[in-house]
Amino acid sequence: MKIASVLKERMSFSFEVFPPKTDKGMENLKGAFQHYYKYKPDFISCTYGAGGSNTGRNIEVCQTLKGDGRTEVMTHFTCIGNSKEKIKSELDNYRSFGIENILAMRGDFQPGMDRTNGDFSNADALIKFVKTQFPEFCISAACYPEKHILAPSFTSDIAHLRTKQDNGAEFLMSQLCHDVEAYKAFADRIRKAGVHLPIVVGVMPALDKDAIIRMTVSNGCSVPRDLAAVIGKYGDNPTEFKKAGIEYTVNQIHRYMEAGINGLHLYALNKFEDLETILDASGIRKDI
Repeated sequence: MKIASVLKERMSFSFEVFPPKTDKGMENLKGAFQHYYKYKPDFISCTYGAGGSNTGRNIEVCQTLKGDGRTEVMTHFTCIGNSKEKIKSELDNYRSFGIENILAMRGDFQPGMDRTNGDFSNADALIKFVKTQFPEFCISAACYPEKHILAPSFTSDIAHLRTKQDNGAEFLMSQLCHDVEAYKAFADRIRKAGVHLPIVVGVMPALDKDAIIRMTVSNGCSVPRDLAAVIGKYGDNPTEFKKAGIEYTVNQIHRYMEAGINGLHLYALNKFEDLETILDASGIRKDI
């Protein structure tokens, strides 16, 4: 099923995982899938590695999810190192085992890179190419509620978003955003700019102080006052930080739902124990 069809009916719920580098990591992730399925996710997305690496493991993850038959699958797909012919070949491969949904992005540069080293330099053009060559795919585009870190202005960032829509994107996946008020202002701003696509919001659970600071700052996102208070009060005590962070994340999920989001996308971090605590406290659907 195409994710865009789900978004027309209800708020979607989904997880994001990443492709493990080791066989042991892959076995652990496959075990975690059984826990994710309890919550009836509408889809699970799988990233590439940094700089478009680890594609083989990405395919293995996607094939496993499709084989289990418990949820839809969305693969990330980037411009990094991808020629037009390579894109055609790889998307043919995804299509061959039933993938219908992709998140088309430029992709992050690895250290020392200053270009994609492929035929497309940005997601706008990649989306247009995929839509032309593979019209059967449901294409998602990335959006940045607090502006892409490399965008010269919010105005230019939203202009690219409008182009992604016009080139064939069917819904938006947001970068992590802890600041719900910033998200609401962003959603209002893009609607006024003519961007009408549904927005699936990415939420990173606040489970580890160093990880939450690293991921937030590296993506140019803000640390709102309530999260800063958790970091300041419990930052030196990992156990208490996780406890307070879980409570913070549950509240954040509720605030996003109150804001009228089209979908909730939880960064699973390839784990499940703390996620179950968060989801049970949040009241997210569970298959008993």
